Amino acid sequence: MANGVIIIDKPQDWTSMDVCAKLRGVFHEKRIGHGGTLDPMATGVLPVFVGRATRAVEFAVEGEKEYLAALQLGVITNTQDATGQVVETRPVHVDRTALEEALAAFRGEIQQIPPMYSAIKIKGKKLYELARSGKEVERAPRTVTIHGLEVLDAPPEGFPQGENLWYLKVTCSKGTYVRTLCHDIGAALGCGGSLSALRRTRVGDYVLEGAVTLEQAQAADDPAALLMPVDTCFAGRPMLVLKSLQAEKKIRNGVALNLPTAPGDGEYRLYGVDGSFLALSRVEGRKLTAIKSFFEV
Repeated sequence: MANGVIIIDKPQDWTSMDVCAKLRGVFHEKRIGHGGTLDPMATGVLPVFVGRATRAVEFAVEGEKEYLAALQLGVITNTQDATGQVVETRPVHVDRTALEEALAAFRGEIQQIPPMYSAIKIKGKKLYELARSGKEVERAPRTVTIHGLEVLDAPPEGFPQGENLWYLKVTCSKGTYVRTLCHDIGAALGCGGSLSALRRTRVGDYVLEGAVTLEQAQAADDPAALLMPVDTCFAGRPMLVLKSLQAEKKIRNGVALNLPTAPGDGEYRLYGVDGSFLALSRVEGRKLTAIKSFFEV
């Protein structure tokens, strides 16, 4: 049975769930999930977890993300991006210096009001469902972190070009809406703004260079050969290898271990005697417990 992670370069106009549905047929596996939703207009890195690896989805979603974005100044839409209806256009008198100065306020921890066209639920209703029926409701601001925000000197490959278009590289925490970021930057400049194009280049440790297209996955003689081991999702954690089969048996039975020495508190990738990946684990003092297991049962 197929188990592992495949990084798909999501095509434009596909939903993230569309990609998962297609891959269920490719891998003949019902257990498929993705790490971090991309809007249909966006392209780029979509980690897809297959088989027992779906247990790692929650950790991928938490990871830092990196995007290339096209900011269209002077155009305000009801969705905050190019897929929506234009509600207002304004003259633009912004040069690079003015843009750079405005970006300073958007680095670090910031508050974002989620857009109406989003899947967030309020009182059991998805916001985009309310928006499509012409309703707007109050949304509480959310704290997100913009780790990096810079202006690019040239448009990324395949991005639109035109008047009052600027290109940004954004590194951010989970829950960040890049289209809202563009909308808010435009508001700060006084001319309004929206997202014209978006490409995700990284989710956690997964980068665009390791991605394959849906067409490549479909055409592969052995699609399972494209899967990376699930422990790649935890590449940033240190490695811990058990020294005895008895200790491994305890972990497989859900029993905490008392280690002979304390390796240091924190999260570890835990491996068995034979080198097989067992679990994401936590160490406190000499006590080791499994956070999430990944061995077949």
